[in-house]
Amino acid sequence: MRKNCGSYENFPLRPPLPSQVYSGADQIVLAILPPVVAWLVVSGIDDLLLFCLWAFLKLHQPTITPAASPDERPLAIFIPLWQEDAVVRAMVTQNVTAIRYKKYDFFIGAYPNDTPTLDAIRDMESRFENVHLCLVPHDGPTSKADCLNWIYQSMLIHEDASSKRFAAIITHDAEDVIHGEALTAINAHLDRFDMIQVPVIPLPTPLSEIVHGIYIDEFCEFQKRDLWVRWRCGGFLPSAGVGTAFSRKAIERLAELGDNRVFEPACLTEDYENGFKIRALGYRQILLPLTKFSPATREYFPRTWPTAARQRTRWATGIVWQGIEQHGWKGGPRQWWWHWRDRKGIVGHPIGLLANVIFLYGLARPIAEQSAVAPLIPLTLALATIQALTRAVLVAGHYGISHAVMSIVRIPAANLLNTIATARATRQYWLARAKGEQIPWLKTAHQYPNRFALEPHRPALREILVQSAYCTEEAIEMAIAAKPPGFPFGPWLVQFGAITEEDLAKNI
Repeated sequence: MRKNCGSYENFPLRPPLPSQVYSGADQIVLAILPPVVAWLVVSGIDDLLLFCLWAFLKLHQPTITPAASPDERPLAIFIPLWQEDAVVRAMVTQNVTAIRYKKYDFFIGAYPNDTPTLDAIRDMESRFENVHLCLVPHDGPTSKADCLNWIYQSMLIHEDASSKRFAAIITHDAEDVIHGEALTAINAHLDRFDMIQVPVIPLPTPLSEIVHGIYIDEFCEFQKRDLWVRWRCGGFLPSAGVGTAFSRKAIERLAELGDNRVFEPACLTEDYENGFKIRALGYRQILLPLTKFSPATREYFPRTWPTAARQRTRWATGIVWQGIEQHGWKGGPRQWWWHWRDRKGIVGHPIGLLANVIFLYGLARPIAEQSAVAPLIPLTLALATIQALTRAVLVAGHYGISHAVMSIVRIPAANLLNTIATARATRQYWLARAKGEQIPWLKTAHQYPNRFALEPHRPALREILVQSAYCTEEAIEMAIAAKPPGFPFGPWLVQFGAITEEDLAKNI
């Protein structure tokens, strides 16, 4: 029998028509639209409630008057390090010369198997009498909390040897630029509060740096609105990890309850953990307001996609999954809302990203009116608009109009970044649980600001030379008196014999 070559069975199937493709995609969008809209309404109303509280409380701000010019109390600054030899010298030199407070010491922790960092700390220790190396007794990295615990033990040993007792400890990282008046502000509030959070803000970067811009947006919004409302409403105040001062009374109580461990070694967000514990123990907390004139800690946050995702994975793992594991919904009704807001991103970030995709799809294919939730879509858009404009206003107050506009543009990128971190955190946590393993410390590489970023707060050369013990104040005064008009200050110090050319190169 002759084969019928003209039969349609001998030809491949034709690709679906564009209308058929759209039809299939339309069905998917219409299927997922109801739960997405439902979440956006719930989360949007939640944010709107916070906005209303913020607006109301701004009209009724309390007046908190610190003690009038209290005597300086000894303060200890803890800095845990792992492979930070590239930044620790700049960090210590900048901050020692900028801090306008006398009674403080740096306690810097490092591991035996991190020789370059140890060498850098020893160099700083030889130059500044208030810098102390705290050697962790085992190889690293372990966790930031573990390093901090060993720094605390080193501080106790130093106190025994020096007959000094520190009134508070302050946690910082290797990339922090400490404001010159920050310790003064902390000291002024120690009589009334046991945890004092200094504002933390990202250093400004060009508009083209989208990743770092996301940190600018979120930190402005979180500290100017979310944390401030939380504190005013009696919610627990999570530590930012840097710029946080703990009174000696609170620290000793935490050590007593934790078998001499102030910070929980297994927790990836020990700062958040201690904020919750201190509030639960009945100690008073305060968030210093973030304004243009507040003594804020400044720093560069991760500026690349991989490093930012790594840091946010650690935050999501510690705050959400370890927080649920350790505390559930403890704290009573006053804390439940804040637990919810801290954890809702585990669902909200992926849905927010999905909503961005659906919105773009809807611009090309206006099919939303076919859904039963169509009447709610204008509400979700209105809630999202309020949220975006509020963020822009908060950013504008600190970084200007350009960054304010960009804060709206960066929202989809923020949703994508946070979704990736959420997925990685969830996978990491449950995989570790299944294997019975401890979650590793997700270390983030740090970058210390260059001289241009620090220019508005850069100390004078004479301050650096005196505090670094390269020459005395008297020698500098004599050099200034003899300096010919128009002769550059640094080279004249060399010619005058106050310092060597090599020492000058180290400090400019």
